[in-house]
Amino acid sequence: MKSRYLPALLAAVAAFSVSCVHQTQVSRTAAPTSAPLSNWDRQVRNAIDAGDGDLQLRALREKVAAEPDNIAVRLDLAKAYGERGYHEVALEISRLAVARFPQSGDAQLALVRDLRDVNRRSEAITSLEGFLKAHPESAAPYYSWLGILRDESGLWPLGEPAHRKALELAPSIDYLHNNLGYNLLMQKKNEEAAREFNEALKLNPGSQMARNNLGLALAQSNATAEAVAHWQSTSDPATAHNNLAAVWIEKGNYSDARRELDLALSYNRAHPAAIRNLELVARLDGNPATLKVKPLDTRWQRFRVGVRRLFVGPLDDSRKEAPKSASAQ
Repeated sequence: MKSRYLPALLAAVAAFSVSCVHQTQVSRTAAPTSAPLSNWDRQVRNAIDAGDGDLQLRALREKVAAEPDNIAVRLDLAKAYGERGYHEVALEISRLAVARFPQSGDAQLALVRDLRDVNRRSEAITSLEGFLKAHPESAAPYYSWLGILRDESGLWPLGEPAHRKALELAPSIDYLHNNLGYNLLMQKKNEEAAREFNEALKLNPGSQMARNNLGLALAQSNATAEAVAHWQSTSDPATAHNNLAAVWIEKGNYSDARRELDLALSYNRAHPAAIRNLELVARLDGNPATLKVKPLDTRWQRFRVGVRRLFVGPLDDSRKEAPKSASAQ
């Protein structure tokens, strides 16, 4: 099972619109007008068309028909349809698997994931809560998924006990500490969150996600120097200062946000996120979005500086030009 805070993608279901037309009666019998296809009908038809030419899907369908009690094959078929974009079809296969094998934890988790893929989290939560009530001895991933679903629904206080139960069952899994930490961070429990992120890093020092989240917790607690150090250890100075600027923007502290953005752009004046944040601050505080840049030297100027350093020594920093301002794009 993957960690909660990897990017989560929601399947978008396109709306299907039908124009109303007037029919004129004629002497011959007209062919009946086809009813508009629902999203489900469209996905089924497309899935059948795709499946007929897809050797893996065809083999899985044939295996399900030959082994109707093989749960793993059914779930493999659902996963294969989901990976090809037929999320409604995948969901229906998972529903049938749960209906046929209600005691199967694997089928339940497949159903939860497929419901999440079509943005039906409340139904996924209800289904998983019912399963855990009937099977309280379930392993950590089931409680972790419950916490994830509640978090993604904005139910942070309800997500916390689910994450804690998952950790109670598997205290040595780093991503479970990270998940609880993020939940606590969203509840403004910054010190508790930092402890969980530190615990995740003890278990997995290479976890970039936990280190970035620890930086966020430290920044929220005003330990800004430590926060920048943590972010810089996993990215670069420009990104680290931009991250801190984002924290100040969220708090409404636009002057400190501008200071951090100036630092970020002094390291990389083309940093796209920092430029976007500078434009955002300009809209929020009503002041122009400007960034300081050094004038570009010509090739001949760079050559003269190099010769001078080689034969004369370091230049006097007091003679440098004052920086100019340019509008952010």
